[in-house]
Amino acid sequence: MVPDVTSQFDAIGPGMRRWPDVETHDLVAADRSDRAVLGEAGEMPDDVVVIGDRYGALALPVLAARPGTRVRVHQDPLTGERALAANAEALGIDLGGLTWHALDASLTRGAGLVIGHLPRGLDALDEIAGVVADHADPAVRVALGGRVKHMTPSMNEVLGLHFAEVRASRGIGKSRVLHAAAPLQGAGAPWPRRAEHDGLVLAAHGAAFAGTDLDIGTRFLLTFLDDMPHAASVIDLGCGTGAIAASFALARPEARVIATDRSAAAVASAAETMRANGVADRVAVVRDDGLGAQPDASADLVLLNPPFHSGSAVTDEIAPRLFADAARVLLPGGELWCVWNSHLRYRAHLERLVGPTRQVGRNARFTVTASSRRSRPS
Repeated sequence: MVPDVTSQFDAIGPGMRRWPDVETHDLVAADRSDRAVLGEAGEMPDDVVVIGDRYGALALPVLAARPGTRVRVHQDPLTGERALAANAEALGIDLGGLTWHALDASLTRGAGLVIGHLPRGLDALDEIAGVVADHADPAVRVALGGRVKHMTPSMNEVLGLHFAEVRASRGIGKSRVLHAAAPLQGAGAPWPRRAEHDGLVLAAHGAAFAGTDLDIGTRFLLTFLDDMPHAASVIDLGCGTGAIAASFALARPEARVIATDRSAAAVASAAETMRANGVADRVAVVRDDGLGAQPDASADLVLLNPPFHSGSAVTDEIAPRLFADAARVLLPGGELWCVWNSHLRYRAHLERLVGPTRQVGRNARFTVTASSRRSRPS
């Protein structure tokens, strides 16, 4: 007898890892919400769409239980894609039937079953629901789950804008699954959305951090734009919607700027932001895990507003990784300009990982520092 997907989850879930994402003793790669989604999905067709799979705990049990199934996957963070692939290799699961897609028609066209995790933000859910409703089979079944503590009644309302039928499962191990059916095509407003901030246009897809708002940390960092060095090669690390990269390119037309982020939504948003501000020819937008694709000693200036969330988990493990990446990529004497919540006390990390660090500015909430890359030994 062929084992079902929940049995496969029980067999392989405990052995899965989050790598290359942050790994600590209290952060797991698979949990009861993954099992709840698989258990609520019902009969598995030969073509399954998986959205928001964190580290492969949804897609891999499907492939293990039903080898040869076509599985179309969208994972916003690049680290999620790499973790899924690493887990498949470690577990000996063939990925021949799996393909990764942007959040667009190629992901959901003709789909009969869509499973996944509910995003934390309602805008992200709205964009996901719209892509499914507009392009999936009219008989599509949707099962999106999450931890109850992260769910709100507003999620049902957002799904209700795109589907005529929405219902919630019973609680399952502190998790719950929302089911949707009977899609309503063309019911939502198009993505990305735009907003203007003192002449700077920001474009944002649903899952982009801060949406079309200008993050207050970024806003504070940009007040020091005139004080930043006149660098020829500049990187906006963790670019989000691209506010820093676009602002620098507008202020310094001679600079070559790279905007990089691990989030697919951020990269798509930043690319649209560059087009909206007329700097797309001078800013390259790259999806990357940190600065993994950038060569050593290749940048004069790195600009950073570091995140402190990995999915729904708050962690201080991310920023030091980004500081170390910046140090590797900076030329000797190049600078990392960073804005951070003052209570996080990052200065010691910056001194250790990058080099001499000075405070550029501080307000009631944020600190801006400039760290000079130590000269490397000859």
